[in-house]
Amino acid sequence: MDADEIKALQAPLKQKYRDDPQSAVVTLRAQSRLGEGITCKVQTGKALVEAGLHPATGGDGLSACSGDMLLEALAACAGVTLRAVATATGIPLRDATITAEGDIDFRGTLAVAKEATVGLQRIRLKFNLESDATKEQLDTLIRLTERYCVVFQTLSKPAEIIVSYGSEKRKVMPSRFYSTALLLLAGWPLRPFAPCRVPTQSLARLERQVTNP
Repeated sequence: MDADEIKALQAPLKQKYRDDPQSAVVTLRAQSRLGEGITCKVQTGKALVEAGLHPATGGDGLSACSGDMLLEALAACAGVTLRAVATATGIPLRDATITAEGDIDFRGTLAVAKEATVGLQRIRLKFNLESDATKEQLDTLIRLTERYCVVFQTLSKPAEIIVSYGSEKRKVMPSRFYSTALLLLAGWPLRPFAPCRVPTQSLARLERQVTNP
């Protein structure tokens, strides 16, 4: 893809957002679900990733570390933005390697020391560029990459995070089979093939009797 192609691709979108600013506001969404042991399954755009504890906090090293995933997101976003900016501006760029490193003191998340910060304390983002561009062009390339990289800007100017929670309570309706099983466990005499219907309140008493004889 060259500069003309990317401009042609983005031109109608830019015009749409100028005409209707609200249409540019998109809600991104990520979801995870608890897995086996101390793990959490995260659905990405291409695969299901299982995240777990870092070995420094007791993990076995087989699951992805969420801190690593954060840095991976930064490196990926910076790389995509770098390529897009280079293409749009015509700055020659043959190849690039983006490295994201973060320092973390695990005493914080393990509640070992109150003075230790919970989270990454320092993040270093390094671009190793293969290019014949001038220093001025490369300075511009990196500056624009920082400016338009979504993950970089989110980390450097933290977004407001609103936390909420809900609780799913599954209500199981008592069936005749469940009622019969409880009565048998409780030692009640039953007639063969006789229908058995027990009120919900009585079922609760039966459950207590069976589980706490």
